[in-house]
Amino acid sequence: MDIFSKIAAGEIPSYKCAENDEFYAFLDINPVVKGHTLVIPRREVDYIFDMEDDEIARYQQFAKQVAVALKKAFPCKKVAQVVLGLEVAHAHIHLIPMNTEADVDFRREKLQLPAEEMKQIADKIFAEFSAK
Repeated sequence: MDIFSKIAAGEIPSYKCAENDEFYAFLDINPVVKGHTLVIPRREVDYIFDMEDDEIARYQQFAKQVAVALKKAFPCKKVAQVVLGLEVAHAHIHLIPMNTEADVDFRREKLQLPAEEMKQIADKIFAEFSAK
């Protein structure tokens, strides 16, 4: 079981933003901006385009619901969707609140937020997601 599967299963703590039976969303622990969220399938699949068409459609619908909640929790011009990352062999979408393209620059220094602030951010997104 990979690290993201362990997170989705609750074996490793995370800052949960949203979930359903198939997908799980949680805060990136090294965010580029506040609200930077990862969306993963619960099923272990390394490459997003290895997913079946109907599964990837549901994945995108779930990511859209999380993005809508994220935009309500953190008002911004848009929520960027980025599929990037080779360090974890588990498909994941980055959802990033953005007001400028610089907000999505992964080369910039990552934020180091205290645990209590991370919890508040996740709770805010989760509340918006649950209110749908």
